Amino acid sequence: MSPAGARHGQISLRLGARLLAFVEAHGLGHVLDSSTGFRLPSGNLRCPDVSYVSRGRFGDDARLPNGFAELAPDLAVEVLSPSDDVRSVLDKVGEYLQAGVRLVWLIDPAAQRAAAYRSMTVVVELGLDDALDGGDVLPGFRCSLGELLGD
Repeated sequence: MSPAGARHGQISLRLGARLLAFVEAHGLGHVLDSSTGFRLPSGNLRCPDVSYVSRGRFGDDARLPNGFAELAPDLAVEVLSPSDDVRSVLDKVGEYLQAGVRLVWLIDPAAQRAAAYRSMTVVVELGLDDALDGGDVLPGFRCSLGELLGD
């Protein structure tokens, strides 16, 4: 995986910071960055830009594994880079969902849009006036897409 640009990193960190604050305030689990590898049932290693794993899924929450996570996160977030191939990103979204990821957020900074996937057919398209909503994965979490993508 190639390094992404500064804008990509800014958006990932903005969302990660908001998720981390919410998850820690409510004792919900773990927010992880793009350096975290998840070994999916397919055998593929995936590193979402931001991910969330609910409390108890690692077993001992006090001692997270030093190696790759041998599970699928509850939430996987992908922030598109200008060099991303849309087909390969959608394949990745499908792989996440098939592996058991409950919610995938795909954020497209260039188009100023996002999509929330529960399945490949249950997709909510979001514009700048909308918010990413944690639904039943992160009840009560909302993040304005406009604020997230603002300069």
